[in-house]
Amino acid sequence: MNPNDVEILLVDDSQEDVDLTLHALRSENLANHVFVARDGQEALDFLFCTGPHAGRSFDHPPKLVLLDLKMPKVDGMQVLKQIKGDARTKTIPVVMTTSSKEERDMVNGYELGVNSYIQKPVDFTQFRDAVKLLGLYWLVTNQPPVANGKTEAAKQGQ
Repeated sequence: MNPNDVEILLVDDSQEDVDLTLHALRSENLANHVFVARDGQEALDFLFCTGPHAGRSFDHPPKLVLLDLKMPKVDGMQVLKQIKGDARTKTIPVVMTTSSKEERDMVNGYELGVNSYIQKPVDFTQFRDAVKLLGLYWLVTNQPPVANGKTEAAKQGQ
């Protein structure tokens, strides 16, 4: 897969959750271009074209980031803060996914600019349905504010 063709950046350290998410996306033909990052640092390297992803073009950001909250190295809140704090990436929709029931996590996520906050259902069918619906909404229904792969703010910053 060409890293410049990524539509979804899936950031999750749980192999089971990655497998369930990919299965749900595939069932709706939405998983053709998914890159999986296993921790927050790998996600940041991918998004900002650094480290092992330095050769990736910054002109092709993912259309959606599915971001787990609790991860090693760099947690989801820190990844979200960096995404929303940079003019080049702040318009990328970020959906925070977590098994946490902590209301402060949800409040913090929204304060940092998360676009949606989904509590991971324990039930397989509910989890699959939630992923399917969010994939359809963010990749098919939603109209992002992007022109030619770059945000207006990013163009002005060049």
